[in-house]
Amino acid sequence: MDKKTLSIISYVTIIGWLIAYFSSKDKRESLVSYHLKQGLGIFIVALIFNIAFTVIASIVPSLAFLGLVGYAFLIFMILGIINALNEKETPIPVIGKMFENKFAFLD
Repeated sequence: MDKKTLSIISYVTIIGWLIAYFSSKDKRESLVSYHLKQGLGIFIVALIFNIAFTVIASIVPSLAFLGLVGYAFLIFMILGIINALNEKETPIPVIGKMFENKFAFLD
């Protein structure tokens, strides 16, 4: 697969991320590495938020509307896919800057 395809796949579920990771393991280009970092960061933050909001909603049912924050992560993934399509190394809004220098094993 080419670098553009691998960059796009890195945002499509954790299984897509794993496919992109193992497909590019031998010779990883900077574009793929960047989008792997961004995709993994989104997945980790989304998982933490979903667990926290589930606990909060189970304790205080009137706050169940907080689950709608999950749609923000879907929008972040779509923005990441758009950046990958345009072959840009632009961080995801709000949370993307946190992951640019993290996950050294992806370089």
